[in-house]
Amino acid sequence: MKSEKRGWGNTKTTMKRQNWSWRAPGLEQRTLPLHPPVQAGFLCACLVCFTLLIDVFFPLQAHADGGAPNLAYVSGASQGIGIIDVAQRKVAQRFAVAGDPSLILLSPDGGLLYVTQPALGRVTALAAKTGQVICSAPFPGHPSLLALSVDGMVLYAAGMNETVIAAIDAQTCALKQTFQVAEPVSWLAATGVSTNDELRTQLWVAGIDSVIIVDDQGQTLAALPVAGGPRFLCLPGSLTAYVSTRQGTIMAIDMLTRQVFASLLSGGTFGSMDYDAVSEEIYVPDQQHNQVDVLAPVLDGSGLTIHEPERVIHLNSSPRSIAITNDGQFGFVALSGGGVDMLDIPGRSIFKTISVGGEPHFIIAGPYPPASLPTRHQSVASSPNPTNILLIPAAVLVIAILSGFSWLIWKRRKGRSLMR
Repeated sequence: MKSEKRGWGNTKTTMKRQNWSWRAPGLEQRTLPLHPPVQAGFLCACLVCFTLLIDVFFPLQAHADGGAPNLAYVSGASQGIGIIDVAQRKVAQRFAVAGDPSLILLSPDGGLLYVTQPALGRVTALAAKTGQVICSAPFPGHPSLLALSVDGMVLYAAGMNETVIAAIDAQTCALKQTFQVAEPVSWLAATGVSTNDELRTQLWVAGIDSVIIVDDQGQTLAALPVAGGPRFLCLPGSLTAYVSTRQGTIMAIDMLTRQVFASLLSGGTFGSMDYDAVSEEIYVPDQQHNQVDVLAPVLDGSGLTIHEPERVIHLNSSPRSIAITNDGQFGFVALSGGGVDMLDIPGRSIFKTISVGGEPHFIIAGPYPPASLPTRHQSVASSPNPTNILLIPAAVLVIAILSGFSWLIWKRRKGRSLMR
């Protein structure tokens, strides 16, 4: 018998590598059928493996403010910071923070809570899970305003009615640089702009008479006069900026042409605004009339004449600040007198009022903090997740099981075809 099995490279046998089968001379090739339970088990194993790999290499991240609808952080609550659990609809935790904490922000992964302490002249980063102080940065003034760079690596801080802006490392609190603007600052906001195929941070600063645009190196790019004097800013994207003024109006600025093109609202005393990322509506606390004015989004040159506000949410107390979750489901209104109204955004109603105590200044929404606590020497944005560490060997194990299972099926097919 001349035909022998000499290995995969032997072209004289009827073995074909590309078909993963072997047929003895004179015997009909047969394969072992896969029974439905076996097929279902194999498919389920593949799906489990695929899910594990996706979770390891492409983890989902919930970004903060207005972030995932898990927690709301309130500055100025009793003891300093009050934390509302959305699912429990109550204050679940408090952080004792001195220095009259004013504006607060979260890191992109929700692991750090940045707090301004104007009475102490510093900005502090707390572990959002425990309230532990991670680091702090002294500020040459009374910091009460914050903005975060688009990559989450630089924290910009300023004092109310002061001209100095400090750029602080968002992970270590190291001072990177300070720069001055031409007018005393009343608000900070950050947006991303594309420059030479690179996304860079651009700061919009509300001054006394103008909105000042500054690049991430502190260079002034433009100063846009705003009638009535700008007070608060809201930047939902890269097309339209919304500005509330000291004279009680809401103005719209085209961010491309840098022109004020519409006066949307007047006759109120407006607090810090937020927006619904789904509908692009702007939510404006009106302290004078105890209500939230909801504005429809506007674009310069659209030719649309919109009657604003689009609708009104009436409150039982004067609103100071508002936060809308990024799924457009919930809103949180910080009220004078120590309360927070929870809003059902689709239902357009208040469904819970929670007492946080103190005198709330600012409110943000965000995700549950990650399990691991950030440290000064650990990157907050890319800190390892213990769950992912466990998933890696689990994924390897599933792959090994699938490989062995496939080899066993091939072996059985081969044996059956030889026996027949």
